[in-house]
Amino acid sequence: MFIPFLDSLRRQGVPVSLREWLDLMAGMQAGVAGWTVDGFYHLARLALVKDERHIDRFDRAFAEAFSGLETIPVEALVTERAIPREWLEKLAEKLLTDEEKARIQGSGSFEELMRKLRERLAEQQGRHQGGAKWIGTGGTSPFGAHGYNPEGVRIGQDESRHRRAVKVWDKREFRDFDDGVELGTRNIKVALKRLRQWARHGAADELDLPATIRATADHGYIDVQTRPERRNAVKVLLFLDVGGSMDDHIRVVDELFSAARAEFKHMEHFYFHNCLYEGVWTDNRRRWTQQTPTWDVLHRFGRDYKCIFVGDASMSPYEIAVPGGANEHWNPEAGEVWLRRAAETWPDHIWLNPVPQAHWGYTQSIAMIGKIFESRMMPLTLDGLTQAMRILG
Repeated sequence: MFIPFLDSLRRQGVPVSLREWLDLMAGMQAGVAGWTVDGFYHLARLALVKDERHIDRFDRAFAEAFSGLETIPVEALVTERAIPREWLEKLAEKLLTDEEKARIQGSGSFEELMRKLRERLAEQQGRHQGGAKWIGTGGTSPFGAHGYNPEGVRIGQDESRHRRAVKVWDKREFRDFDDGVELGTRNIKVALKRLRQWARHGAADELDLPATIRATADHGYIDVQTRPERRNAVKVLLFLDVGGSMDDHIRVVDELFSAARAEFKHMEHFYFHNCLYEGVWTDNRRRWTQQTPTWDVLHRFGRDYKCIFVGDASMSPYEIAVPGGANEHWNPEAGEVWLRRAAETWPDHIWLNPVPQAHWGYTQSIAMIGKIFESRMMPLTLDGLTQAMRILG
């Protein structure tokens, strides 16, 4: 019954040997995984994944092979009338028509929203369901989960539903982009090749055929000549927006990241969420514990680097314009300040946006960042990439 899982692993590019597969089967037979999907997942990952870069591919293969399986409590199988808890929770979500949404008023300003939140935290004594004032679920209050408000603080909800939250009061986990994705990267590589400056450097380990022929003719014996490998000398600094609304664009950003990793030998990458602030990171599993101060990045990499931002630029305008407006933490300085510092530090800069260009006019924050980058925002399409490489070149 697990053979389709093995096929999925190989389709996704996870290098699984027969020995490792037999070890997994032996572990299953010994009952190491118990009788849970989570137990099997962790045992399979331990037995089959040898490199952490393949974890993302493993997850895709696991989801493909076991799509639709869920951990259902035993008591739910006892009676036909048992209803899964998550179904009941879905019934509590607030569903409004467009006309009803239009009648709900926002808080007016970011400062006013934060003031009201402090008041609710001080006054509220219990749980609330529905309503327009208290921190709760399923209502039109600016604070809580599974409801609706044009400008609110999302608290205790696993994912975005309306993408209207000004701030998120949860610790969310993001995943690094996969630098080994191959499907669909060929055309992207062709576009990136426009940004090339060839130079020979490193050890002289590449055969120099014309020099070998000439030296052999001069000396009368085979005289092999070598030279340093010719490599792309362009230096690239890549800033990648991750999580939230960028989840819709994971595939195309994976392809871009994989192509850039293969094309540019001198490339450094950092992650950020929504807008650039005082800290960035290189590993999403450690983004709260091992951040790199943005000031260090600004001082470490010289003006000869080509700076590329990749993000949908879709967020609350407060996240760009107001101190404290960041989605998941309190930022001392506005995001706009940091974006302008980056643009001044690296004159050759560009912003690649995976949102279709025809939709940019519907999002205020896209216009704001486009203005900061002085018309250097390009769509993340092959045509947009070609234009971007011309600007950077």
